[in-house]
Amino acid sequence: MLDVKKKQQVIKKYQTHTGDTGSSEVQIAILTAEIDELIEHLKSHHKDHSSRRGLLRKVSTRRRLMRYLKKDNPESYEIIAKKLKIKQPRTIAKLDASGKEIADLDDLEEVDIVEEKDGTEE
Repeated sequence: MLDVKKKQQVIKKYQTHTGDTGSSEVQIAILTAEIDELIEHLKSHHKDHSSRRGLLRKVSTRRRLMRYLKKDNPESYEIIAKKLKIKQPRTIAKLDASGKEIADLDDLEEVDIVEEKDGTEE
């Protein structure tokens, strides 16, 4: 758990305007700081499964916020990802019933649909 001073420092560093305490950027930065603390805790307490569950929950929440920010404000998404050194998620291609690749709804404009027959692309 972040102490009050550290949380205020994170908010001050990543706020978009004065008085901003709840924007997506600030929430992502706070979650990242909490994730880093939990990772350090789990390095020395590897059997603490409840903390591991909390870590996974925070990572999921941060991932959802990052997905929202990418749709809402792509420039801010790129800036916050670089500042916090967050890796970009991999896109996984899905196949439909006929074997064609279909794009994830979130990344529909980024993934090209490719049809393969006998190892050749059309």
